[in-house]
This record gives sequence, structure tokens and C-alpha cells, in this order.
Amino acid sequence: MRWALLSLCLCLAPAAAAAQPLDTTVTPQLNRLHQALKLSPAQEAAWTAYTRAIAPSADVESRHRATDNMLPGLTTPRRIALIAATMQADEADFRKQGVAVTSFYAQLTPAQQKTFDAETLPSRGTPR
Repeated sequence: MRWALLSLCLCLAPAAAAAQPLDTTVTPQLNRLHQALKLSPAQEAAWTAYTRAIAPSADVESRHRATDNMLPGLTTPRRIALIAATMQADEADFRKQGVAVTSFYAQLTPAQQKTFDAETLPSRGTPR
């Protein structure tokens, strides 16, 4: 599950990098997407909220590292419980990111939505 979430975030984040970097959370792909979308000044606040919402979280990375470190010392039933808890937290994070994507997408014109769809489509071979 967490690989699927990571894959989606990587697909969304890289596809968006073509404008001036807004902050350290903006990847070259996000800059490319920003440039391709040709956002109006009125859409910039939504863009900023979107990029912040999909940015990798130190908390998530820490949670995954902690889970990976704990697994070898646990019994199988406890491993399953820990993995399930991690997946639930990942799903909650995914849902929050989904809300941010949907909110940003709603601010786009139909032409911009088409560009967003094309730019954020995962390439073949990208893990789901």
C-alpha cells in the first residue's frame, strides 16, 4: 500500500515542475507542471496549497523507517498488526492528498485540467 501511495505522489509531484520554484517542496517536475498549466494569479494560492499537501512528509518517512526497523524483532501476528496500522496511517495521508488534488483540480479551467491529466499520468512501468 505504501508503495502505491509513494508512486502516486511521485507521479503527481514530478509532473508539476516547470515554473519558478516556489519553495523546497517543489520538484523540477512540479515546476514543469506549473509552467505547463499557465496558472492565473488567482490560481496561485490553490497551487501553493496543492504542492504543500503532496510534498513528502518527514513524519511519513519516519513512520516507515520505524516500521521497517521494528519488523524483524516482532512475531508474525505483531508484524501483521504493525503493517496494518502503518497502512491505515498511509491511507489517511493518501486521502488528505486526494482532497488537495481534487480541490486544486477544481480551480483549473477545462484546458488546464486536460494538461494536468496528461502531465500527471504515470508512465508505463511506474509501480502502482
